[in-house]
Amino acid sequence: MRNLLVLLALAALGEPAAATDMKSEYTAIDFEKTCSTFSVTQEGGDFANLVCAGWRGYPVIFYVGDLRESIFYGFPPSGAEPVWESFSAFNSAGPKIEWRIEVDGAREVPVAVIHRWFVSNDPEDSDKKTEVLVIEKVGQIGVGEGCTIGLVVASGNPKANETARKIADEQAHDFACGADERVVVSGEVALPEFDRQEN
Repeated sequence: MRNLLVLLALAALGEPAAATDMKSEYTAIDFEKTCSTFSVTQEGGDFANLVCAGWRGYPVIFYVGDLRESIFYGFPPSGAEPVWESFSAFNSAGPKIEWRIEVDGAREVPVAVIHRWFVSNDPEDSDKKTEVLVIEKVGQIGVGEGCTIGLVVASGNPKANETARKIADEQAHDFACGADERVVVSGEVALPEFDRQEN
């Protein structure tokens, strides 16, 4: 009997792991229809926190302050506010979010998102902006680890979306937030300064 169990174990080790596929699905942010404010400064101004509908029950949480945004995708860590991550210059994110979904049979899990941001690069002219694709690891229920894993300058880069998907698919699973270094891709247009403020 023991020999049979050993043979079965060895046979199992020799079998290839189940293949998983990646696909993209898209959601749109509508602050009036799909978002709710859960915190706002008493003094007024533009400081507010909002939770918006994401992909199949996964939330998108906006932290807005001083004309800058920090966004957490998925389920945050229990009892803790996510780390503020944003560009130093005034910025805002676009309405469309690309979710990179891992497909394993009937099981589908969003592991990363790609979101286009617009970052001011001239304080004298608000219309001059650099577009950056921000790639984020999605926070999962009971884990809560989510953060920026890559930044791809989209301005002047026709392959930005393809590059961002490659980063998302290769980095999201094993990326350790706060420890691993983000993947940065820029070209003729420089990447605006990006900060992570540890708690």
